[in-house]
Amino acid sequence: MFIGISGIIGAGKSTLAQDLASRLGYEVYNEPVKDNPYLEDFYADMKHWGAMMQIHLLFRRFEQHQQIVWNKGKGAVQDRTIYEDTIFASMLHEDGFIDQRDYQTYLGHFNLMKRFLVYPDILIYLRVEPETSVQRITDRGRKAEAGITLDYMKKLHQGYEDFIEEMENYTRVLVLDWTQFLEVDEVVERVSEKANEKREFLRDLRNS
Repeated sequence: MFIGISGIIGAGKSTLAQDLASRLGYEVYNEPVKDNPYLEDFYADMKHWGAMMQIHLLFRRFEQHQQIVWNKGKGAVQDRTIYEDTIFASMLHEDGFIDQRDYQTYLGHFNLMKRFLVYPDILIYLRVEPETSVQRITDRGRKAEAGITLDYMKKLHQGYEDFIEEMENYTRVLVLDWTQFLEVDEVVERVSEKANEKREFLRDLRNS
């Protein structure tokens, strides 16, 4: 099974991805940010580095997604899916940090890559209010995230809400209130329930 973990910055995706993968015996695929050569420059000057940042991340996420697809023999938990990348790119474009030409180039790459993608079997959305995520970002104290504002997080939160509504048309979405962290066993139980929904639907379809 391929499980994607979705949520705004500071939601708690990385921790859950690690815990869930460990509990299930799955491979964990962390978000490719540690060796991102554009990250600090991007937060310091979004207009100059916005397009290159998003194209770099898109290529890295595509590479990771393909690794998951090729590794069919083992389950996978991915910290942020490639589909969410479009939320950030769209916001940067709307805010004037990526111009129309670069944005169209980005979308061209993404739409081409989509032909080779498969949706996660289950997408877990960690719903967190922007104020909570900003506090968590402050608490973890990453230098590259120091410039993230509450207004930015509010807009990102709305982008994610719209994204999740759209993704429900393509895969099973499990929405968890992540204001307070749940025990991993409870998450496993909820994932199991969501996975069984499709099995029950297919069984009913066969018997109809």
